[in-house]
Amino acid sequence: MILENISASLQKGKATEVKDFVQEALNQKIAPQTILNEGLIKGMTIIGGKFKRNEVFVPEVLVAARAMNAGLTILRPILVASGTHAIGKALVCTVQGDLHDIGKNLVKMMIEGQGIECTDLGVDCSPEKIVESVILYEPDIVCLSALLTTTMMKQKLVIDELKKANVMKNIRVIIGGAPVTQDFADGIGADGYAPDAASAADLAVKLIMEKRNLMKNVK
Repeated sequence: MILENISASLQKGKATEVKDFVQEALNQKIAPQTILNEGLIKGMTIIGGKFKRNEVFVPEVLVAARAMNAGLTILRPILVASGTHAIGKALVCTVQGDLHDIGKNLVKMMIEGQGIECTDLGVDCSPEKIVESVILYEPDIVCLSALLTTTMMKQKLVIDELKKANVMKNIRVIIGGAPVTQDFADGIGADGYAPDAASAADLAVKLIMEKRNLMKNVK
């Protein structure tokens, strides 16, 4: 019941309630990973589904993400101490020449809501900066946002530079943004396209799991 309360309060964006319920769950000796998966992530997944179906909109997603972060302030130190790791790592950014950040921010929140560690490089990111960050952070997923027809080709430049740096084999690239399509993603060699933030999070999980299974088979 307490896990359902965490999920329900998160969906309503009630940050204080989420913190209190997380603490209560810990007091009940519920495993931190269970609280994360069955409470926080479950709630954020439900919000993501509603967002995809246009049942909720950006403001509701933002307050839900804020509520999740409130719960994580209690849970994260305990998860770290217990040796629990994120299921994977992602980099998110808006490409060079583009200063839009709302879509990128939503993607970051949704990805974190799936238990993926996320590094936000910000907006107007050059291909060189993205390549350097991939080498530094060693992510599983790179999410490239472009909100303008004039900047979407920078997504191709990033992929070209990642290939030149010989790091594409270690990562999966997801692209998105208003003018971007699946055909465009296929044409520039991206690993995936997401029409919205919730779909980006689902795709990130799928690609991370596929990458993990591939690595197991190679070993």
